[in-house]
Amino acid sequence: MAYLFTSESVSEGHPDKVADQISDALLDHFLAFDPESKVACETLVTTGQVVLAGEVKSDTYLDVQTIARDVVNKIGYTKGAYKFSGDSCGVISLIHEQSQDINQGVDREDKEEQGAGDQGMMFGYATKETENFMPLALEISHTILIELAKLRRAEDEIPYLRPDSKSQVTIEYSDDNIPQKIVSIVLSTQHDEFDEDEAMLAKIKKDILEILIPKVKAQLPEYVQKLFTNDIVYHINPTGKFVIGGPHGDTGLTGRKIIVDTYGGKGAHGGGAFSGKDPSKVDRSAAYASRHIAKNLVAAGVADEILVQVSYAIGVVEPTSILVNTHGTSHVSLTDGEIAKIVAKLFDMRPAAIEKRLKLRNPIYVETAAYGHMGRIPETVTKIFESPYNGVIEREVELFTWEKLDYVDKVKEAFKL
Repeated sequence: MAYLFTSESVSEGHPDKVADQISDALLDHFLAFDPESKVACETLVTTGQVVLAGEVKSDTYLDVQTIARDVVNKIGYTKGAYKFSGDSCGVISLIHEQSQDINQGVDREDKEEQGAGDQGMMFGYATKETENFMPLALEISHTILIELAKLRRAEDEIPYLRPDSKSQVTIEYSDDNIPQKIVSIVLSTQHDEFDEDEAMLAKIKKDILEILIPKVKAQLPEYVQKLFTNDIVYHINPTGKFVIGGPHGDTGLTGRKIIVDTYGGKGAHGGGAFSGKDPSKVDRSAAYASRHIAKNLVAAGVADEILVQVSYAIGVVEPTSILVNTHGTSHVSLTDGEIAKIVAKLFDMRPAAIEKRLKLRNPIYVETAAYGHMGRIPETVTKIFESPYNGVIEREVELFTWEKLDYVDKVKEAFKL
């Protein structure tokens, strides 16, 4: 019998994502000026206020207020009508030094023997469902909001848009897990005040269906475009008016959108958030490494769908476990346990090895903090960082290294594919 699966996404202007982007912007600046920084930054945003907290061990000093304001302005909160603006919001910093009790379990004289920054389990997932090996419902949800943000910034086609928005996509699957059609799309977008509510709703629905959705479809491959039928049920701003939004409408906190950040409910999640954490925190680095493993295994043809779990003990170098689950889609004559043993030999999952392999001690994180950490396109960019205390620094960095298919040949050789 056919079944339904749903994933959601939120925009860069969603209050929780505003908090994530500020936390990762602080992390990037610390790593730009001191690559060995240990950082765990949390952010709270609410009406007219940004509160920064967390623990840092670094040789650099930052103007955290300016960094936070720049992020808020870049997102698009630049007007007094939003009740939250980068130029006028208060910024309170409660950041303090990292506990030496934690640090002594992480740092080692031999970098290769660096211990895990915390205990816990992390997951990576990949599926042949899309070209970038991500779940389809999440991929469409992200694309909707990325295109909506482009329209907001263009200011000519849908000029009344404000930064806060959410999307949700439900897909019908056949019994053999093949997407059949999109059943419903939910989109709530913040907007300017209108003179008349009924006319406002009609205008928003018309613009979404006639301007946004065609642009979304154009970004997707043909086999996905065919899922957009005339039977899709659209829920566009289903509560009606959405003028009050962003941090004025809801308080935002770092790390409250971890399913949006990963696989939209497919696979699994260990519970640890990513943003604001340097790569010694395996919550982040091992989750990236697990995605890297799963994606390369699926791309190499080991299975059509793979979930990888890895776990750690704080201060301990080697992971306490590595699990591989192929969900019955394996193309090799090995058990999942046997596949996991080969994976453990092929991929060095010690924290320092992960940092080195994926080049994680670089300022590459603010780009991850909206529209998902996984399924993104690897690229090399030049970034410029300014500090009143450290001057200006220019860094060429690789983004989304965990999305590279650089282990496919090694996987094929190891599994004799």
